[in-house]
Amino acid sequence: MGDQLRSPDQLLIKRAPANPSRVLLLGGSGAYALPAGTLGERLSSRRVRTPYGLSSPVHLYERDGLRFFFLSRHGERGYEKTAPYVNYRANVYAAKRLGVERIFAWTGPGAIFPRYRPGDLVLPDDLLDFTRNRPSTFYEGKGIGFIRQSPVFCETARKALRSAWGPLGGGKRLHVGGTYACTEGPRLETPAEIRFLASAGAHLVGMTLCPEAFLARELEICYAPVAYVTNYAEGVKRLPYRRGTLFEGMLPPSLASAVEAAKNAIPAVALAAAGALAGEERDCPCAVSMERYRKRGVIGPDFRDWVAQPGRGKR
Repeated sequence: MGDQLRSPDQLLIKRAPANPSRVLLLGGSGAYALPAGTLGERLSSRRVRTPYGLSSPVHLYERDGLRFFFLSRHGERGYEKTAPYVNYRANVYAAKRLGVERIFAWTGPGAIFPRYRPGDLVLPDDLLDFTRNRPSTFYEGKGIGFIRQSPVFCETARKALRSAWGPLGGGKRLHVGGTYACTEGPRLETPAEIRFLASAGAHLVGMTLCPEAFLARELEICYAPVAYVTNYAEGVKRLPYRRGTLFEGMLPPSLASAVEAAKNAIPAVALAAAGALAGEERDCPCAVSMERYRKRGVIGPDFRDWVAQPGRGKR
């Protein structure tokens, strides 16, 4: 395979099957620490060489007859890479190169909306982008990419997630809808910033969905996030500073186990949604976001010819 890169730490485990999955489960915070067996059997691992550098390791798994790709956004052995330094372009490009049509992504934001609490799950439906320094498009220097961003996330995939939640929720709270504000990080936000985001209509604040969702739309990949609330945003509740702990007190200790349980529930829900959509032809705006450029003859069938090539496979 032209895009498969063998290296000492990321060797091919088994040859990938002839007809791999069209689904990527894109893991967020805690993806590197899932309980054993959560994802099923790992069939292969690789990193994909892209014009934007190497992707994060992409693993092919099989669980209950469903084959899917899995990528841990922040690292393989722990939280090795904070949100501003994730190579979003390489990861999304790699997904497209591997034939992925749908991405189910998880993210661990803080709660701005008072009705949300750590351990809840949310299916957001809108975004506010307050990132500043991240490459945010594949089309730098090109006259393409002027595409609509509503619906922000794939409605078909979101409906499948909501349906899957019914039998798998296990009593955990799920909120459907909400606006996710994406900040630059890696620092957490100030109280004034949270008040500003709340006044702008944000319900959640995190650091990872932008530009990831927008890049997926540029390559006509369906994208739907599942957010598990990891903490209260600054100033939402009066919480004392707790030295040397995660979020320094913004996650009450009594809710830590609920947060872990919510994170561990995401793969089963996402894979059930993916299984429900397996084999279905896509009929959504995500699948045809670049259609007007095709009609004008500006782009052809091979997405690799659409994108800017800043550094052809540089490592």
